[in-house]
Amino acid sequence: MEEVHALEPVIILLVVGILAALLVRPLKLSPIVGYLLAGILIGPDGFGFIQESQTTHLLADLGVVFLLFDIGLHFSLPHIWNARRDMLGLGPLQVGLCAVGLAFLGMLTEIEFDVAFVVGATLALSSTAVVVQLLTEYGQLRSPVGVSATAVLIFQDICAIFLLILATSLEGGNASVSGTFGLAAFKAVVAFGTAIFVGHFLIGPLFGLVSKSKDEEIFTATGLFIVLGTAAATGIMGLSLTLGAFLGGMILSETPYRHMIQTEVKPFRGLLLAFFFATVGMSLDMDILFREWPNVLLVLVLLISIKTGVVFLAALIMRKSARSAIQLGLLLSQGSEFAFVIVGMPALQQALGQEWSAILVSTVAASMMVTPPLAMLGHRLAMHLADKDWRVRGGEETVASTQIAPVVIFGMGKVGCLVADGLEAHGIPYTAIEMRHDQFIKANADGYPVVFGDVSDLRLKKTLEMAKRATIVFTIARYEISRDLAPIVQERYPDLTRFVAVDNEKDKHKFESLGMKAIVTRSVPKGIALAAAILMEHQVSGDKVQKWMKEVQDETLSNLHTEVDRVTAV
Repeated sequence: MEEVHALEPVIILLVVGILAALLVRPLKLSPIVGYLLAGILIGPDGFGFIQESQTTHLLADLGVVFLLFDIGLHFSLPHIWNARRDMLGLGPLQVGLCAVGLAFLGMLTEIEFDVAFVVGATLALSSTAVVVQLLTEYGQLRSPVGVSATAVLIFQDICAIFLLILATSLEGGNASVSGTFGLAAFKAVVAFGTAIFVGHFLIGPLFGLVSKSKDEEIFTATGLFIVLGTAAATGIMGLSLTLGAFLGGMILSETPYRHMIQTEVKPFRGLLLAFFFATVGMSLDMDILFREWPNVLLVLVLLISIKTGVVFLAALIMRKSARSAIQLGLLLSQGSEFAFVIVGMPALQQALGQEWSAILVSTVAASMMVTPPLAMLGHRLAMHLADKDWRVRGGEETVASTQIAPVVIFGMGKVGCLVADGLEAHGIPYTAIEMRHDQFIKANADGYPVVFGDVSDLRLKKTLEMAKRATIVFTIARYEISRDLAPIVQERYPDLTRFVAVDNEKDKHKFESLGMKAIVTRSVPKGIALAAAILMEHQVSGDKVQKWMKEVQDETLSNLHTEVDRVTAV
């Protein structure tokens, strides 16, 4: 019977997790919201179906461990370098300003500085799970706005590891922020160095050996061993389990097995994170919430207002457009899943008091619930600003001041944006032109530097100084226009390489007869073969191109599977 009692909370959590996910998706809410509400209903202050126990706490801890492992899989030194402007500029600026502002508000409530700093820095973080899901739904994950948001989230996730260490060490009682943070930083640096060494000399060869067995069960078991083993190792060292999980993911991020491991571990991560959010809902004191709801509402408004304003200001300082800054501000305005972990630690609960702990946890949960409509508002505001700017110019966009980039892209639909993403990822400047009003507005709202113009207008080509360009890319095949302009373009710009995206082999032969390099766009995602051909034309090595293509394709397939699961569930 003892075994049955031990399984009861797991079974109940599984049932309510399934029901919660099914009920919130038609409402277009994040599953996190459903899990939190489900936890409230089944918890001690709800119907009392389940009580907090060692089993529920273990499941919750494992959820955060797997989340950090997945984040580590996306973390690498080349990734930092490619996103250095946002990850090492926008990210620190946003976290620093938010942490100081929120800590100051905390001190006004007579909270000690150490605690106020930790809480302020924790509330400065945003929810990776919520934001990435929204970026995927809007198709913005690889857009400039999506890339900036993701870079900031990765920086925040790294900060969360330090905050977890810092919050844990505060349980000692008298440690100062500076001393504790310095010790945490030293321990983390040692752990990072050890992880790099172990990954290079042990883990990589281990997975190479395992892959030769061609046994999926062994591969999955090895992946789980890395997650739990690295978490346990840092736990033994007196560091957080989550730091070890993050390092385990980082160890594998540079191996050729990263995507396969991510696929194997993803179901465990999703399931255990659902358990984590449900246990957070169970821990909420509903009596306090009903009594303190005005304070919850006040803190929610302050949190969203301060974070939106700070992110907007930080983005402008980093020379983002107002359109991008507005979207980033509203996207990153919510609290983070790490807030549930850190605020729930005994030392902070004791310092804050039961009431304020419940208020902060409820505020973070509520901020996640309102993020989808806020993100939609940000996207619509960005579209409105782009449309307004276009109309102020009388439906025209000047290109006279455009930099003389080597590549010109005509047409910024999905194919054009993917080409732009590839060029941006490899540091190749480009000029983007779009003549369709709706697409011009959308691309601008997504953060792409697009100007308005007609591909058939020879005056535009003169304005663009095509003689100084190396490559022109047509993402929309218009044979009649290309046929009429081909003799003039060949005469005036003989060194200009012309690429065109086509749908079939017949069109390919037609455009090639005009001296153009026609690429059939049947691959997934559409246009990736065109992007790869342009990168190769600009001397990007084949290995780098293949690596980038695999990342894009894996991400696209993952998103497709997620969308299929969502539609099937609905």
